[in-house]
Amino acid sequence: MSSTNGTVGQKTEGGKEKDGKGEGENRTLAILFVSLVIDLLAFTVILPILPSLLDFYGSQKEDGLYQSLMNSVKGFRELVGAPDTPRWNSVLFGGLIGSLFSFLQFLASPVVGAASDVYGRRPLLIISMIGVAVSYAVWAISHNFGLFVIARIIGGLSKGNISLSTAVVADILPQERRGKGMALIGVAFSIGFVFGPLIGAGFSMLARQHDGAFYTPPAIFALVLAVIDVTFVFIFFKESLPISKRAKSIASGWQNTSHLINPVSLFKFSPVTKLSKSDSQTVQKIGVVYFIYLFLYSGLEFTLTFLTHNRLQYNSMQQGKMFFFIGTIMALVQGGYVRRIKSGKQLKIATIGMSLLMPAFVIMAFAYSATMMYVALMLFAFASATVVPCLTTLISEYGGSDQKGVILGVFRSLGALARALGPVISSVIYWSCGDRVCYLTGGILLMIPYLLLRRLKSHQA
Repeated sequence: MSSTNGTVGQKTEGGKEKDGKGEGENRTLAILFVSLVIDLLAFTVILPILPSLLDFYGSQKEDGLYQSLMNSVKGFRELVGAPDTPRWNSVLFGGLIGSLFSFLQFLASPVVGAASDVYGRRPLLIISMIGVAVSYAVWAISHNFGLFVIARIIGGLSKGNISLSTAVVADILPQERRGKGMALIGVAFSIGFVFGPLIGAGFSMLARQHDGAFYTPPAIFALVLAVIDVTFVFIFFKESLPISKRAKSIASGWQNTSHLINPVSLFKFSPVTKLSKSDSQTVQKIGVVYFIYLFLYSGLEFTLTFLTHNRLQYNSMQQGKMFFFIGTIMALVQGGYVRRIKSGKQLKIATIGMSLLMPAFVIMAFAYSATMMYVALMLFAFASATVVPCLTTLISEYGGSDQKGVILGVFRSLGALARALGPVISSVIYWSCGDRVCYLTGGILLMIPYLLLRRLKSHQA
């Protein structure tokens, strides 16, 4: 394993005091934090208005692409036995769009990460963010469903700034402080997912009052935020990976391009060529744990709206409050606890988080009251705040500075693949076998990544 020091320390001359280096690290972290909050506020605005968007495009009978995809959703709904109601048709259709977005991230993340090892984090970060801005611009003029899909495709392929941000944290912070940086990224996520949907809900109310292009104001709002973000990063963010520590060429970053889009190669971390045998095996094990965990987590997270509506008759506003509760707890845990976790403790905390998620899903399986559901949601939120940041910190300890980008890119790509598949499989089980079977199965299957993590922990002890 190797860890890298901050850019400020690398650029300073021998007499530079340690305080200057710390100030440089904090400055870079602050810039990353602000940038991610802006980015995620823009990204999450669409979530509450997605059903209205799909209804709008569905009203255009001449839209062949929409009707074709809706027929596919209808066939899937009939296959799994989901009820034929506009609400669930919209949720399933939204899940299809979300899976497409995650699949495109699966394709793009390792490529962007590997390229950043060669050309630096800053140019790839700016290019990714420009791509996101372009996707919002296309969304703003998406008078038909085809343009909207193109906007989502551009956005999915461009959404590499998250994995690049984790690579920057690995660049600038030593191993013992890296968890603090990863937790800060988690806090940015929590803030974005708490307030972004609330802003989107405001646009959703506006949408009900206008039959026309109601999607234009939220799209322009997201575009303005994206332009502000690009400008902010362009002016204030300084390169975190010095030329002397970069990979010499694209070829040295991966063996061949197919490794970056082949799931088997990604699970083996084949694009990473300079790890020792033992480190390579550990990285692969962490990747498998991460994939299985996110596969189960994302699937049950997706069906949570089905569960609360069917069991507790929650409307959209009540579900919004529920996700606000989850996001608030996540922000408090990440800001007050995760960022204070000492180096070497990440594996233990990830294990604890995963162990709490199992009873959370079991309680959800039998929750017929708001009190029981919120007890489960509290455990769910703690796991959401701890497991992924801790696993990300853990895997960032491996590889040299010239391969941090590709390691974290592959890691995030595995997560994106899990998020693309999890909701589909979970929906099949939910509607075919029932909500209780779905959540009990998820809780039981979480024993697999939990035991793998425990075994990894015992090997490292």
